[in-house]
Amino acid sequence: MSKAKVVVGMSGGVDSSVAAWLLKEQGYEVIGVTMQIWQDEDSGTQEENGGCCGLSAVDDARRVAWDLGIPYYVMNFKEEFKSQVIDYFVGEYQRGRTPNPCIACNRYVKWESLLKRSLDIGADYIATGHYAQIEQLPNGRYALKKSVTAAKDQTYALYNLTQHQLSHTLMPVGAYSKDQIREIADKINLQVAHKPDSQEICFIPDNDYAGFIEENAGEKAPEGNFVDLDGQIIGRHKGITHYTVGQRKGLNLSMGRPVFVVEIRPETNEVVIGNGDDVYSDTLRAGHLNWMAIDGLHGGEMRVSAKIRYSHKGAMCTIREIEDGLVECKFDEPQRAITPGQAVVFYTGNLPEWQREDSLGGQDDYVVGGGTIL
Repeated sequence: MSKAKVVVGMSGGVDSSVAAWLLKEQGYEVIGVTMQIWQDEDSGTQEENGGCCGLSAVDDARRVAWDLGIPYYVMNFKEEFKSQVIDYFVGEYQRGRTPNPCIACNRYVKWESLLKRSLDIGADYIATGHYAQIEQLPNGRYALKKSVTAAKDQTYALYNLTQHQLSHTLMPVGAYSKDQIREIADKINLQVAHKPDSQEICFIPDNDYAGFIEENAGEKAPEGNFVDLDGQIIGRHKGITHYTVGQRKGLNLSMGRPVFVVEIRPETNEVVIGNGDDVYSDTLRAGHLNWMAIDGLHGGEMRVSAKIRYSHKGAMCTIREIEDGLVECKFDEPQRAITPGQAVVFYTGNLPEWQREDSLGGQDDYVVGGGTIL
């Protein structure tokens, strides 16, 4: 007898393909779905630039679904992707911030929209090929736990999922390493077994962020001044959408030493330049919070390990609530390039036992929560 019905988001890659096979093996009634997110491009452009959701992805996913003997559909999420991801991405850069479109896509498109449609058609769960695990903790809350392979762990990009979304989500790949997933794909003769992973942002495959923003905003970001920490003008910049905190390359400043972007000031259209030491800070503030393993700090503070970008290894810090919906994070050691617009994600890992929350069961590596760096 089938366990339950699950809709698997299939990107045409090896991870989501094996996720579908694993769930079928576990007895679930599996339906494969690819999310169509590309806007009004012609088929050639989609084929070239489609990333995880382009035409080649659809072809690969459909072929895998056929091999696995599961129903397969393409669902149109163009409108949701435009409003929740592309418009957000462009707007954040125009405000001098550095967004994370994958986090927005996960929260509002891959989960909020796909989950709603899936539940509407009678599914019990959605599933993805993300390297993360979901557990219900002793305190009753659902939380992400890091995958068994640290090198591929994707919990950072998923911190914003709600309790409702987590309770209806399966992530079977999180219990395996990437090598194990490819071995399974080989064993069951999937043609995507050795398909390379997608690296770039799916809707900007050439990494020309500024060009994409200009095209979608319908206007070019105005040039402005590079200034030093004392406010002295030291050159001209191409427009704030070309820069992010910590950036060194592409500044075209002859200072006789390496210099870096320290701050972006959209209100004055200035990009602040400093030395290497100037991009380090031990404090950040975060808003737009989402709590996962706990339901909030309730005016208190907590010791956690925090990641300030996807590639950051995490650093010990103390977080405290400074007002409703706002948290201050004080690191034990200064961190490089704390960037407004990026996510900070809090974990229980590396805490001495006496500092752990009893409600977390004394376990490491759960997502406590996170927010957007202000």
